[in-house]
Amino acid sequence: MPRLVPRGRDLRLRGRTFAPGETGLLAIINRTPDSFYDAGRYLDDEVAISAIASALTDGADAVDIGGVKAGPGPEVSTAEELRRVVPFIAAIRATYPDLVISVDTWRAKVADAACDAGADLINDAWAGHDPELAAVAAAHRAGYVCAHTGGHPPRSDPHRVRYDDLVSAVIADLLRQADAAMAAGVREDGLLIDAAQDFGKNTYHSLQVTGQVSALVETGWPVLLAVSNKKFIAETLGLDGPKSERVTGTLATTAVGIWEGVRMVRAHDVAQTRQVLDMVAGLRTGIPALARRALA
Repeated sequence: MPRLVPRGRDLRLRGRTFAPGETGLLAIINRTPDSFYDAGRYLDDEVAISAIASALTDGADAVDIGGVKAGPGPEVSTAEELRRVVPFIAAIRATYPDLVISVDTWRAKVADAACDAGADLINDAWAGHDPELAAVAAAHRAGYVCAHTGGHPPRSDPHRVRYDDLVSAVIADLLRQADAAMAAGVREDGLLIDAAQDFGKNTYHSLQVTGQVSALVETGWPVLLAVSNKKFIAETLGLDGPKSERVTGTLATTAVGIWEGVRMVRAHDVAQTRQVLDMVAGLRTGIPALARRALA
């Protein structure tokens, strides 16, 4: 029998329950002109709305909307981030009343407005840099992602990062953040933890914490795997070409994470990722979607 996923807490977002052994698919829609992967493709409202529809057709369970590039780049004001994200989330909510919507932001003001507009999850990729963010999640009864960045500020790309015991440091920090979020009033069944590959980490670090993702799963907290087309995948495979070259490595990494029990996967390439999720589920359960061969 395939290895069983350790028991843990259920994750509940807008009426959806993602139990241990299930993995949700979070489609990435970046509302930024300088996104490292889609290069501003979704700044246009009609294009972005069409992308949401395509993602749902391709098997997404939720969408993640961001208005600021994660890495270094031109300064984006709070007002500009609000303009890029909040009306769009309101439009998605009006069109898809039952869809789980995540907002990718480290700013409490943006998260507050996004939740007012209909967001269900605050994807804080910068480890509570804004200390009011967890309180915003609590006030809206929204979910919240705790991420490990090694104490580095938003959009930074630090050099010569060192950890004495990386996996232990990541887990200790994430457990501390989860406890602090619950103390601030965040729902226990709305919390996820994220190792945040490439954030405050070099490629050796990202490989180590991803290869040992089972240690995060064993904490009992739902784990978000957010590795889609990241730089550590390119460096691991020795790729210097277009970002599309990273898809195979991303899918391989995703398959391992799903097998180990991550609760949600954040992805650019939704259709391919859905096939990975479904294939791993088939291996785990022994049940295919369609069976004809040698049955008659």
